[in-house]
Amino acid sequence: MNLGKRIADWLETHWVTPSYSGWLLAGLAIFFFAAGTNTLSGWLYVMSGVIVALLGVAAILPERSLRGIQVTRRPINPVSVGSDLTIELDLENRTAQAKTLLQVRDLLPYRLAKPAATVVEAIPPRKTYRWTYFQPTEKRGVYRWHNLQLRTAAPLGLFWCRRERTVKAAAIVYPTVLPLTACPLIDEIGRENSPKFHSSRRSQNATEGITRALRPYRWGDPIRLIHWRTSARYGEFRVRELEVFTGGEEIVICLDSAGAWQADDFEQAVIAAASLYFYMAHRDTHVKLWTAGTGLLQGDRSVLEALAGTYAGEEVRAESLPELPMVWLTQNPQSLNTLPLGSRWLLWPPTNQKPHLVATSDLEFPGLVIQLDKSLQTQLQSQLQRLYSESKSQEPGPEVRS
Repeated sequence: MNLGKRIADWLETHWVTPSYSGWLLAGLAIFFFAAGTNTLSGWLYVMSGVIVALLGVAAILPERSLRGIQVTRRPINPVSVGSDLTIELDLENRTAQAKTLLQVRDLLPYRLAKPAATVVEAIPPRKTYRWTYFQPTEKRGVYRWHNLQLRTAAPLGLFWCRRERTVKAAAIVYPTVLPLTACPLIDEIGRENSPKFHSSRRSQNATEGITRALRPYRWGDPIRLIHWRTSARYGEFRVRELEVFTGGEEIVICLDSAGAWQADDFEQAVIAAASLYFYMAHRDTHVKLWTAGTGLLQGDRSVLEALAGTYAGEEVRAESLPELPMVWLTQNPQSLNTLPLGSRWLLWPPTNQKPHLVATSDLEFPGLVIQLDKSLQTQLQSQLQRLYSESKSQEPGPEVRS
């Protein structure tokens, strides 16, 4: 930005700056004054004085026009990537005079979009104008911004005046959740404990038993579990959650957000974490999310907000990894060898590097090696793989086992 532009911008935000017509009239005033000085004609002095007086009035009115406008922002509901944010602002005219010809600019963060702008023709006295616009989203994230600009040259259009209002905003864009019909990575956890596994299945398939709680119906819930009397009372389907006699084991989705990641790989890892969490939640499995920045979390909204705001290489604020069966999402093959018993993993191998595990023990946890050139949804529904150390990779036998 050159010096002239910076000066004009400073004048517009602190006082006023002339428009094109304002500069033109100022030039005419100087011309008439100079002509009157040369010819000693009184009417030229009068013309110059009238123009100067008009410019003086025009320089005061725009700043006054912006006074008495109160701006408030309505809460922004979270959306998923690809949906539009609905942003609503109320401009209240608290004065007894109408406010006309206003330019309004909402200064969105550059990561989200360019500033949104509109023109308000008039706000009647003691009335409120509501500006609603829809902002498309392309990337997940937690977006915060604070400033909104009001700009006007009313009523004469000779000077521009711009003032900022502090109106805090926070918009959350959730990551995509893939609809999974099956996921061997999750379905096969705990099958080595067949008594617990079958006990869990018997409890889930039962139509009678101890009801732990009632919750709203979710798509895919069995009709036999609907509690009809409570559903009639609330006017919506309520589903019984039966007590599960499996010892209360939990599974944790752990995202290695403190590690080094390639950008595209990390975005896929976030999508995978969200998809696995909700796949398990819809199957009434005790599941939690762990990231380096938040620690253990539970609850749909808390998990989505954490995944919306996480980033690769974030500062470690959480305690160490829980000693529970987990699904470990990482780009570091070395970390696969330290997982608790019964865990699974998703590995995004670094570029030009073979995803072999450098084993320090005999534990070999099955998981999936994710490839960017294939559909993530399809891969999450594929059979598990096992990685071997370099020494074991020479032994006979297939490297991928279903």
